[in-house]
Amino acid sequence: MLVFLKFHIACISITLFIILIYLKNILGNKIKCNYFFNNLVFFSLLEIICDGTTYYTVNHPESCSPAVNLILHGLFFISLDLNIFAVFLYILNYVREIPSKKRYGLLIFSPLIISLLIVLIFLKDIYYVEGKYTNYSMGVSVYACFICMFIYFCSLLGVLFARLKYIEQKKRFSFIFTLFVAFFVMLLQFVYPEFLVTAFLSVLILLGFYISLEDPYIKKLNTYNNYMVTNFANLVENRDNNTGGHIIRTQKYVTLLLKKMKNSREFQSIITRDFENNMINAAPLHDIGKISTPDNILQKPGKLTDEEFSIMKMHTIAGSEIIIDSFGNLENKEFLNTAYDVARYHHEKWNGKGYPEGLKEKKIPLCARIMAIADVFDAVSADRCYRAALPLEKCFQIIQEGSGSDFDPALVKLFMEAKSDVMELYAKNS
Repeated sequence: MLVFLKFHIACISITLFIILIYLKNILGNKIKCNYFFNNLVFFSLLEIICDGTTYYTVNHPESCSPAVNLILHGLFFISLDLNIFAVFLYILNYVREIPSKKRYGLLIFSPLIISLLIVLIFLKDIYYVEGKYTNYSMGVSVYACFICMFIYFCSLLGVLFARLKYIEQKKRFSFIFTLFVAFFVMLLQFVYPEFLVTAFLSVLILLGFYISLEDPYIKKLNTYNNYMVTNFANLVENRDNNTGGHIIRTQKYVTLLLKKMKNSREFQSIITRDFENNMINAAPLHDIGKISTPDNILQKPGKLTDEEFSIMKMHTIAGSEIIIDSFGNLENKEFLNTAYDVARYHHEKWNGKGYPEGLKEKKIPLCARIMAIADVFDAVSADRCYRAALPLEKCFQIIQEGSGSDFDPALVKLFMEAKSDVMELYAKNS
């Protein structure tokens, strides 16, 4: 019995340690909190405390009245249901599967609501079993919690494999390992109710998700890496007095187009979390090769001669070479490949008349096709030394007329569907 008491104290201590470190790192690094993880932290702590409290009262009935013991057990069962539901919502949010329609929302809430009702209705009927090592409670309320947990865990595993692409590749193993070990612990509790390991279940999930997904230091490091890439790209933009804000705007247009692609039948299987992150982070580097373009060409107020344009076109090749030289040693080879393709091929055209290699249609990497639309739209909608910004409707017309010749027609269709969002971004960033 003393072993179980020490076990619960250890679980509470570990949970409090995680919370303190999390809060310290969040406040110290000024990282935005994850609302769903915050809920998970709260309900995990509540469940572990209630679990430890009921463990003590069921083994020391003389220390509190039956009514108090019953209330504490009710709180424990409710916290158990709310905790597994918090885990469920956290993962749905992470893999971007939070349902928006009311009927789907009601569906995911149903097991929780039914379980809570059963717990409250049959709470007075729970009974206590004297086990070999410790006493424990049983009854309809307990079975309702078990079934609720089982339903949500099975649903989680289904969602996990259905939406695996929305988990970064480097995090998949720890994510899957955490859930499968937690599932095993849950089954162990079902088969051997005397073991009282639900507290360990909560600690395991909380620790696993914190280390894999929520550690503020890792988030801060990723932020620094993104700043480094953007500042690197700004070296080029600062040389060209005509492209102020081009990097920021094109990155936002790319992000918007990716959002539309995730919901399209043609592209949704391609847009993984890794692809999306790599594309957004690589977008600022698309013109990095212009760092090698002479100032007299880059800043020329008039039309370029054929010879000057030939030199200007070399920025695509130079950019891809700079990407290899600068990021070739990165562990993330997918980012390297995306940045390379964006820099080298964003001036290729759907009809094969672009440069530097004259690639055609889907032989042009998808990331470059996305970048091409964002780049051209921003180029024509912003002031340049050789002309003023074109009217916004004319800019959309240029993109539309380039469908099937300059641009991937499927991407143009999505871009035009997002016209109102594009205009809103344009107004905010002009």
